Amino acid sequence: MAEWLPVRQSRTHELVLESVEEQVLAGELKAGDRLPPERELAQALGVSRSALREALRVMETIGVLVATAGRGPDAGARIVQNPDDALGRLLRLHVALGSYSLEDVLEARVTLERSSFEAAARFAHEEQLAEAERLLERMREPDLSITEFNDLDTRFHVYIARISGNELISTLTSAVREAVRTLILKAEEATGEDWPATARALDEQHTELLRLIRAGEGGRAADLVEQHIRGFHGTLVEVGGPADSDSGAAKHSS
Repeated sequence: MAEWLPVRQSRTHELVLESVEEQVLAGELKAGDRLPPERELAQALGVSRSALREALRVMETIGVLVATAGRGPDAGARIVQNPDDALGRLLRLHVALGSYSLEDVLEARVTLERSSFEAAARFAHEEQLAEAERLLERMREPDLSITEFNDLDTRFHVYIARISGNELISTLTSAVREAVRTLILKAEEATGEDWPATARALDEQHTELLRLIRAGEGGRAADLVEQHIRGFHGTLVEVGGPADSDSGAAKHSS
C-alpha cells in the first residue's frame, strides 16, 4: 500500500511570494526592476488582487519592494535593495519576544564589531574617520540628553561597520545594535546621577577606539571594542533581559 502524506497547504499570498522569489533567484528580477501592473500581475499568476496586495505588503515589510500609489512613470511596485531597516525591525521584535537570548545577541555584537573595527583600521579613509570624529564631538556637547547620546552612540558603531568595507557586516551590525538600542538606553538612564561620569568613560573609550583605527591598529581596536561591549553586558541583563551573564567587567561601556 502506498503511504500518503499530507500536502502543504499554503495561503495564496505565500504562493505569490514564492513566485517572486523564484524570479529573483533566477535573475529575472533585479533591484530597480518594476513589477507588472497589479491587474496584469494578478491575472498572470491566477490569484485575486487582494492576495497579490497582501504579498506586496509583506515584501515591503521585509525591505525588498517599494510600492508607489497613483499613476505615472513612478507608480507601481519596484524591487529595491533596502535590508537595513527591515532586518533591524524583525530582529528587535524577535529579541523582545524572546526568540533569541540577550546573551546570544551580545555575543553576535562582539563577533560582528570585532570584525568591523579591525577591518576599518585597514580600509577606512581619513575623510570617513573625520565623519566618525564629528559624531564623537556631538556626543560631547553639553546638555545632550541621554536619548540623544544613545542615538549618536548607535550611529557611531554602525558607521564604523559601514566604513569597514563589508556591506553585509554593516547591515548585520546595524540590525543587532538596533535590537538592543532600547535596553542600552534603559541601562544608561538607570545610572541616574552617575550618568555624567558614565558619559565621560564612554567618550574615553570611543576616542581611543577611533585613535586605534586611525593608527591602523586593528587588533587592538578589536580587543577594545569587545571590552567596550562586554563592559555593559551585566547592566543590560539587569535592566531588560532574561539571559544569564557571567561578565564581571565594568559597566562603563555601550
